[in-house]
Amino acid sequence: MLPKTEPQMTYDQLLERVRYEGAYPTRERAEKVTHAVLAALGRQLTGDERVELASRLPVEAGLVFSAQTPGAQPLTGWDFVEDLAARTGGTPATARWDTGSVLAPVAQLAGPDLLTRILLQLPSGFALLFGRAELAPAA
Repeated sequence: MLPKTEPQMTYDQLLERVRYEGAYPTRERAEKVTHAVLAALGRQLTGDERVELASRLPVEAGLVFSAQTPGAQPLTGWDFVEDLAARTGGTPATARWDTGSVLAPVAQLAGPDLLTRILLQLPSGFALLFGRAELAPAA
């Protein structure tokens, strides 16, 4: 069983961080973007990483994330952005902006060890979405 971890920030602090990162004009816009990105991420992660990340998110964010059923086939980073754009009615450019604005504080909450494990589980292209360099394996 994984240890219970107390979230490092409240839901309001998370939304303020997303609002700042994305330069969104209102808290409501930041909340809408946060819900969309966390739901999309919840459709990608499985296993212990999913459970551990949910425990590190503020309760409200963890519920949005964990309420999703992971898809049978994980999406690449670009497919993730395109799927988010289609679901929110935005463009790929705005979906990419929204994704980075939410996943930056999520990466902070996850911490480096969990984030590394998450990125090992996900297909290529996700490291950049979390604000990390995408390194190719040595040949």
